[in-house]
Amino acid sequence: MSAPSPALAAFLLDTKLAAPGEESTWTPLAGGVSSDIWRVTTTAATFCVKRALPKLRVAADWEAPVERNAYEWEYMRVAGAIAPDAIPRLLAHDPANGLFAMQWLAPETYRLWKSELLAGRVDVGAAARVGDLLGRIHAATARDPSLPARFATDASFHALRIDAYLLATARVHPDLAPRIEAIAAHTAAAKHALVHGDVSPKNILLGPHGPVLLDAECAWFGDPAFDLAFCLNHLAIKRRVAATAAGALADSFAALARAYLAHVDWEPRAALEARAADLLPALALARVDGKSPLEYLDEPQRAALRAAARAALLAAPRDLAAAQLRLAA
Repeated sequence: MSAPSPALAAFLLDTKLAAPGEESTWTPLAGGVSSDIWRVTTTAATFCVKRALPKLRVAADWEAPVERNAYEWEYMRVAGAIAPDAIPRLLAHDPANGLFAMQWLAPETYRLWKSELLAGRVDVGAAARVGDLLGRIHAATARDPSLPARFATDASFHALRIDAYLLATARVHPDLAPRIEAIAAHTAAAKHALVHGDVSPKNILLGPHGPVLLDAECAWFGDPAFDLAFCLNHLAIKRRVAATAAGALADSFAALARAYLAHVDWEPRAALEARAADLLPALALARVDGKSPLEYLDEPQRAALRAAARAALLAAPRDLAAAQLRLAA
């Protein structure tokens, strides 16, 4: 189809991504709940355009400020300077309209990590490379004194992550509310590094030069333990749906955590790991009873994960290995 709106057509002209009179084909891409994403083809090039939505496409009432698009752009600029192969090339930005254009990464070359894992194709080395990348980004940004002010996105992070995942889950489980609310408060108060906020296999491509990070709408200068726990949570949960690959997924969990923790020198490693171990079962429970439940779990799997996550929260494991074992029960 042609441009979905005059504003999007004007964006291509204003940024010289298309010439006057040049036709463009806009193909909607699936998978996002927080933004519209298109693959755009012109005579000269193919690229992506992303526009933030004011209300997310989920069953729950979930609104978020569209200026998060600008912070995503800035995150990708910062992370791209640290790890150029790990971020799509940025092409053009329109902060007033909450949209930007970036490089198109063809799925024939850049495989979606989520699809690989759910299919049981588990590469432990890929998990280690994700952990290494995340650790490098956190270590570099922890040393940049300009970033706390540039990414003071506490209100947006609260709406998109603290409330939607942690506090919403606490409201569903009032007996666990004091524990989950304490974890939420500790997460919100920790200010150490630039956080991506959505380090999930659905936002990671496995490319020829290593993992590529997408979808940094939740970018925030805050607690790096959130990124670590958020990603490890997906590896732990997928053991329930890719049973034949359970061992490789457990090894991937350990490899990612080990590669990441090797970079932690901005604070004691044990302190960061303890916060991540606290977050892990809370985030697991959130993927059942928060505002963004996982779509690939059936009801028996949801019930089993709910029970395991509740037990893990009550047990309060102090390291990631123990937390993973609790979630696998």
